Amino acid sequence: MFGDYSIGDLGSIFVMQGFAGLILFSVYVLMALGLAIIFGQMGVINMAHGEFMILGAYVTWLTSSAFQHYLPALFPGYFFLAMVLAFIASGALGMLVEWGLIRHLYKRPLDTLLATWGLSLILQQTYRSIFGAREVGVELPQWMLGSKQITDTIEVPINGIFVMCLTLLITVAVAWIMYKSRWGRQVRAVVQNRIMAGAVGINTEKVDRYTFGLGCGIAGVAGSAFTMIGSTGPTSGQLYIVDTFLVVVFGGAASLIGTIASAFSISQTQSTLEFFMSGSMAKVLTLLAIVGILMLRPQGLFALKVRK
Repeated sequence: MFGDYSIGDLGSIFVMQGFAGLILFSVYVLMALGLAIIFGQMGVINMAHGEFMILGAYVTWLTSSAFQHYLPALFPGYFFLAMVLAFIASGALGMLVEWGLIRHLYKRPLDTLLATWGLSLILQQTYRSIFGAREVGVELPQWMLGSKQITDTIEVPINGIFVMCLTLLITVAVAWIMYKSRWGRQVRAVVQNRIMAGAVGINTEKVDRYTFGLGCGIAGVAGSAFTMIGSTGPTSGQLYIVDTFLVVVFGGAASLIGTIASAFSISQTQSTLEFFMSGSMAKVLTLLAIVGILMLRPQGLFALKVRK
């Protein structure tokens, strides 16, 4: 026996904590992928990233309500349509923001920080005016509820498994887009040498707009996934923006592998520490460990060398 638990009980608890860490890892990856594209590829500090995520969450809530009232027979499959609509809504707003605001501030990262922070406040107030100040919850289909029994003492939530599968699918899709597609090669060319990329015929403004839109669209899908683990409110996105930036910076800007490794390290460390202490203390110790590592390796876990 170990305290009030047997060795078997402790093993089950650690497995459950590890799975909880995987769910947190999945959410971090979904949120950080979009930010890694915007911050790592474009050098834009997007403080409104959380609000693009919450737009996706509100779109999911609206889709859920619409199916409940008008298409109840199709309600079990509404979530897949909601994710597509969330991607389109957040991506379209992102391209509009890039055209109206961000394109005037390239190579001025501090200005993008201030501008997008102001945008986040505007979007929060817009959500508050349209949807109200109270948080709303999304009704999940019946097949997403409950848990799956792994052993006699270990069970995992079905919606957590869904979030992990969704994260894997989106990560593979983003990796293919960025490293295998023609458009991805154009994005990387613009990152490495914008003047030369323009000289060989690449429309750099179009690449910037679509890149920003893709990052915001992925944030919208993260918002859809967020509805399965928390309620949606006008300021909910601000609760995760710091963690998301932490994942991107710790992993190394512009590094997809670094983003994944960073999200896994942070989520598992935080989840494991929460077994021994309070959630707030676990977050503090995780943050201190990351700060210490960044002091020794300021470029992050994985650094991408680019030509200026």
